[in-house]
Amino acid sequence: MKKLWIALIAPPAIVLFVWLFGELVMHLWNWLLPPLFGWHLISFWQALGLLLLSRILFGSWGSGGGNRGPRGRRARWDKMTPEEREKLRQSWSARCGGFAANPSESKEPA
Repeated sequence: MKKLWIALIAPPAIVLFVWLFGELVMHLWNWLLPPLFGWHLISFWQALGLLLLSRILFGSWGSGGGNRGPRGRRARWDKMTPEEREKLRQSWSARCGGFAANPSESKEPA
């Protein structure tokens, strides 16, 4: 039943999603940029191209899961042992010129 739903509903939903966002980008561009900056009007296909280009350059449109973004990096950092954190700091130091240790994570007992 679930596969049937996916086969029947997903393709039209994807087409609707692409069409809706293409139209939205096109109308926003044509409403804002020509009057403000004197740029040319764009077509629907050019708007879809802009959406694709923004996806390529800036990443996902949604949360998408995974370890991307600050929350994912923080969660990964929190799961590391102190030894793994120190090893990562040393590799950063070698590549980027050094980072100071976080005072709350000092090696000396308080």
